Amino acid sequence: MAQITFIDLNKDSITLEADSGSLMELAVQNNIEGIDGDCGGVCSCATCHVHVAESDMAKVGEASEIEQDMLELDDNANEFSRLCCQIQVSEDLDGVTLTVAGE
Repeated sequence: MAQITFIDLNKDSITLEADSGSLMELAVQNNIEGIDGDCGGVCSCATCHVHVAESDMAKVGEASEIEQDMLELDDNANEFSRLCCQIQVSEDLDGVTLTVAGE
């Protein structure tokens, strides 16, 4: 079981627990403001763009080439950007903090 903290577009901090699925699925199931997951998690829309806390980057790993290509189209992307549909829940993610990328 991992505890994941999302900071939504309203700057509210919401900590959720999960043991499977993607972080996008977790966010959508819990109505995290700013995470839409319009493409259903196939890395083709960037509506699940988050900024990973710098201290947590090693836990989530680097974005794939396809994910990087999608992020390049987003004006809010930075070196901490990930699409949370591409991050699978695992115990290794316990304590990770993700900030929903602004619009």
